[in-house]
Amino acid sequence: MARRRYQRGSVFLRGKKNQVWVGRWREDVLGADGSAKRIRKNEVLGTRKEFTQKLALRELERRIGPINDRQYHPLRDENFSQFAAWWKKNVLPNHRPSTQSAIRSQLKTALIPHFGAWPMKDINYTALQSFVRTSEKSPKTRKNYILTLQIMWHAAKDGSWVTHSPFGRIKYPPKTSGEQPLFTPEEARQVILAAEGQYKTLYWIAAETGLRSGELAGLRIQNLDLDNMKIHVTHSVWNGQLQEPKTRHAKRSIALSDNLTAHIRSFLQVWKPNAMNYLFTSSIAGPIYPSTVCRANLKPLCKKLGILGKSLKAFRHCAATMMDHANVPQKVQQERLGHAPGSKVTMEHYTHSLPAGHRAAAVAVGEMLTS
Repeated sequence: MARRRYQRGSVFLRGKKNQVWVGRWREDVLGADGSAKRIRKNEVLGTRKEFTQKLALRELERRIGPINDRQYHPLRDENFSQFAAWWKKNVLPNHRPSTQSAIRSQLKTALIPHFGAWPMKDINYTALQSFVRTSEKSPKTRKNYILTLQIMWHAAKDGSWVTHSPFGRIKYPPKTSGEQPLFTPEEARQVILAAEGQYKTLYWIAAETGLRSGELAGLRIQNLDLDNMKIHVTHSVWNGQLQEPKTRHAKRSIALSDNLTAHIRSFLQVWKPNAMNYLFTSSIAGPIYPSTVCRANLKPLCKKLGILGKSLKAFRHCAATMMDHANVPQKVQQERLGHAPGSKVTMEHYTHSLPAGHRAAAVAVGEMLTS
């Protein structure tokens, strides 16, 4: 290929009634096999009403500026669908199985249908903001779509699909209000007292430690350190398969109360061994499926007690809320929940106010005003 030269390009008018200025230049691109080739590019710069010829040339100079930069290197001439196909084959398999499942679903149902035909270089901030605005999904789901694109963009840059970052300060719609997945301490206590068999132990550990549902399913006998009154979280279960926990902060040791430690010792007296030493097992001696536990045991039990049925995650919210009301240092809260130090998720998502807290605040303020 000939040596790349500094180029100015050219402009010309196209159309009859509504004439537009079109810029033309040559650009090096990489083919699917990685070989470079030089192609001619045409791009509409604006209408004749918007630009004179000199202004059109100035706009063209701005657009081809990156090509004339000394650091410029050819990019792949592919659209998002083609890039996504490569990424799914070569990068996605290195992620956790649960992450793979979620991202494949996002690509299939939303990202490829919307961006599939877009050239990678044309996906910019305005395109992403428009996608977020027009999506009919929940604010959290829309944010997850953008987070997936951010994960993919690292490979897009390293693999010469793009050189830019389109994310900027994307604005999301406000979160919709809804029932919070929270068991109050009194509700959690009622559930634990009424539960039987392994479920009593499961719900008690869930409420006291705040373990994620997959971490509860992944508990094995070797994770128990009852002499030191601790549980060591080393793995998680997703779709019946043992895997690494959610993040590096999820690998942790959690202190247990005297009462829970004594209860677990009692539970182990009737615990039935299984091939993988799972602490809690399904009907086929494999790990429990949290959704099945919720459907077959937790929700029916809540209905019997007159409590709104929720998932195992409600115990995690309960644990975070109880720690906050007990004035447990935030660093300790985050370490027990497996959150990164300084994460806003602990307070903004998992910690809730309780009626007793509001009453205590009212009493304290009232005394200050009247004493």
